[in-house]
This record gives sequence, structure tokens and C-alpha cells, in this order.
Amino acid sequence: MAIQLIEFPKRAGNIPLRLAKGHFATSHSHLNYYIDLTMTKHRLSEAREAAALLCQKFKTSTIIDTILCLDGTEVIGACMAAELTREGYMNMNSHRTIYVVTPEHTSGSQLIFRDNTAPMIVGKHVLVLAASVATGYTAQAAIEAIRYYNGDPVGICSIFACIKECEGFPVQSLYNSDDIMNYQSHSSRDCPLCKAGMKIDALVNSHGISSF
Repeated sequence: MAIQLIEFPKRAGNIPLRLAKGHFATSHSHLNYYIDLTMTKHRLSEAREAAALLCQKFKTSTIIDTILCLDGTEVIGACMAAELTREGYMNMNSHRTIYVVTPEHTSGSQLIFRDNTAPMIVGKHVLVLAASVATGYTAQAAIEAIRYYNGDPVGICSIFACIKECEGFPVQSLYNSDDIMNYQSHSSRDCPLCKAGMKIDALVNSHGISSF
């Protein structure tokens, strides 16, 4: 069965939120809405707009040397780096530039950096960028990895978020679960949709959706 997306009324610049109502399962939770961020992650015009809006949330008060991109947000990360390196934004690395880095995931879901990318984390002020922050598990793993590699995490941002804080940092997002009426996220054990006998419509991860 194909999942039918609807476009949520724009509340963050020209960035639309595309979603579908149903019963969806991620590795950490069950949801009653699927938030499709594919176009925002991969369409340059939307990525550039999202980047500009997210950069406004940090302005000149946050020093950023590296953007750590999760969930396939490299295009947004590159646009943020371009925006942040304009006059008025601060970074401390000697090249006066910003690194855009993607971590590698081990089979145990740990984040690691190879010898060639670790120097972009070590001693750097690192901003975590995610497509969405639902439970916070992935963002927390990113903060832990930055600290393990002796980097300095300075913030977390995303297009959509269900939580407002993670690892002591406010989650800066363009949309949050309060924007969507009756948005629900539950563990698989506490899912009311499962208890009501409603079958799962699709599996969801950072790559997208697989419907049944």
C-alpha cells in the first residue's frame, strides 16, 4: 500500500512539512505520523532555506568549526557551512572554514570517525545536525562520540523534533511535535495503536520509509 503524503501548512519560511497519518515503526519507537524530510534534505532550494533558518538560531553567540551531519543532512550541512562562514559568524580553526562531516556507524550503533576525519572533530566546536530528533538516542550518541574524540559539542539542531532538550542542549528545530495536532510517539511496548490491534503501515528510518 502506497503511503499518501499531505503537505502541512508552512510555518518555517518556505519549508513545507510533508507527512502521512498511520501506524509507523522506527528502531526506537512507534509513531502515528510519518514525517517525510526527503525533499528538504536533497532539494537544494529547500536545503538552502532550511540552513538559513537554522543558522539564525545560533547567530554570533556560538562558535562552530564543524557540522556533524546525521540522517543524510549533508546538503543542509554544506549550506549551513556556507552561511556560517559569511562575515559575522565565528569559528576558531586556523583555516577559518567549517568542516562538514558524516560519522560512520558500527554494528552496535556507535558513531566512529576514521583517522582521516577524526581531526575535524578533535579540539573543534561541533554542531550536531539531524533531520529529526524523535527519541534523542541518535543525537545523544553523536554528543557522546564528539566528547570521546575530544571535541566540544556546542548544540543540536534539526528540521523536526519531538524533544526540546538532549544531553543538556536545547534542540533547535524548525518544526516540533507541538505543531502537529495529536502527534504521538510511544515505545513498542506502550503503543496504543498496537494495543488497539492496528497493524503497522510501514517501517521508517533515516533513509526513508518501507510500506507493507
